[in-house]
Amino acid sequence: MVNIDTVYQRVLAIANKEQRGYITPLEFNLLANQAQMLVFEQYFYDRNKLADTPGNSMEYSDADKMIDEKIAVFSINDVDVIGGSILPQDLYRLGAVYHREFTETFAPQPAPNANQFKIYEAKLISNKEWGTIQNAPLLRPTNNRPVFIRATDGTITVFGSNNTPLTVVNIGGTVLPSVTCDYIAQPRKVEWGYDVVGEKALHNGAPNRTFHFQHHPSDETDLVYKVLELAGVIIEDQGIVQYANQKDRELVQKQKS
Repeated sequence: MVNIDTVYQRVLAIANKEQRGYITPLEFNLLANQAQMLVFEQYFYDRNKLADTPGNSMEYSDADKMIDEKIAVFSINDVDVIGGSILPQDLYRLGAVYHREFTETFAPQPAPNANQFKIYEAKLISNKEWGTIQNAPLLRPTNNRPVFIRATDGTITVFGSNNTPLTVVNIGGTVLPSVTCDYIAQPRKVEWGYDVVGEKALHNGAPNRTFHFQHHPSDETDLVYKVLELAGVIIEDQGIVQYANQKDRELVQKQKS
């Protein structure tokens, strides 16, 4: 986690160093949410660039592991897909999709035992591939070799044996979801909470008023520079934009050197 008040105070300190301008809490909150998405999206570009780069044997300085550690903060696993088609609302990038096949030894209870079902990963296919599969019996899906199609509205359909959509399983009157997924969640909205006292905004750190960045602590400096860069446009100060750009480039070069 990165404390949002720390980021705000650092941004104000740099922006006001030479009386360049004041960034209101409302402006900061808007910029902070934009900045966190820029930092968040960069994870995936960095991860792609490192895909073919050998790591190193140093436990705490392997670039692959550092990026994976940052992404892991937003990684959510084994979530039920409602009705076998409706994905989580906070989904940003879909990972693996699974079909849970329950065994005959299943006995209804508040929570199914892990030993009472098998898990099979579904393969993503296009609508064109789905048409091809219909004419090739050997390629048709089965319950232990499922496939799924993702629609333009974001929903999915998982197919098993006899091209039957897999949604839920009803055993002994107990209805349980049979499709789950792993995914990367979109960062939650951040907000620097405040109360106005004597025409001055005072920080309110109450949990229901202030919402911190979920990002890894190592992203704090990057978040500051990203907010500064965006703030420079709002207060029409090219100096801040140039300063933030320079510091951001220095930080990236340092991380990659």
